[in-house]
Amino acid sequence: MEEEQLTLFEMNDGVICGADEAGRGPLAGPVATAACVLPDDFPTEILNDSKKLSEREREVAERIIKEKALDYEIVFIYPEEIDRINILQASLKGMATCCLRIRERTHFDTILIDGNRKPKELEGLPVRAEVKGDARFPAIMAASILAKTARDRYMDEMDEKYPGYGFGKHKGYPTKEHFAAIKEKGLTPIHRLSFKVKEE
Repeated sequence: MEEEQLTLFEMNDGVICGADEAGRGPLAGPVATAACVLPDDFPTEILNDSKKLSEREREVAERIIKEKALDYEIVFIYPEEIDRINILQASLKGMATCCLRIRERTHFDTILIDGNRKPKELEGLPVRAEVKGDARFPAIMAASILAKTARDRYMDEMDEKYPGYGFGKHKGYPTKEHFAAIKEKGLTPIHRLSFKVKEE
């Protein structure tokens, strides 16, 4: 991981604030966004793209990130707003909000956003969009883990609130079980109305 450790401060970026999201694809629940600033001695060997870690590995990493990060922020954008501004804009808005909140408290030099779009809310700041950044930049990896674990926890709570939909299992993603539950029981208040829900 030594090569990846260099990405904390590579390319004269100085202190990096990395941002990522979790939950762009589901039919239900919020999109979770997070941003994180790591110290130069952070144990980057525990990090990876959150989708490549097991649930247990994510939970362990989450605890260490929250303990050792210089700062972090997590923001949910809920279905009502996703339906109003679309999922891409909701994701960008959430990531921007996280970065701007951290900026009020903690110094950083560069913002790295996972993906190929930069939020308009960050115009004028030193920000770059990095495709597959969650596989290359530890600060983005950390943000991805924070977003994923926070969203999964929320969907587990929704599984108790709306039993029978399987939210604790599929986290709102489009699975056969989820489609069958929608067909049988209808939509819940946490479903995204702007997403196409297939009947079969």
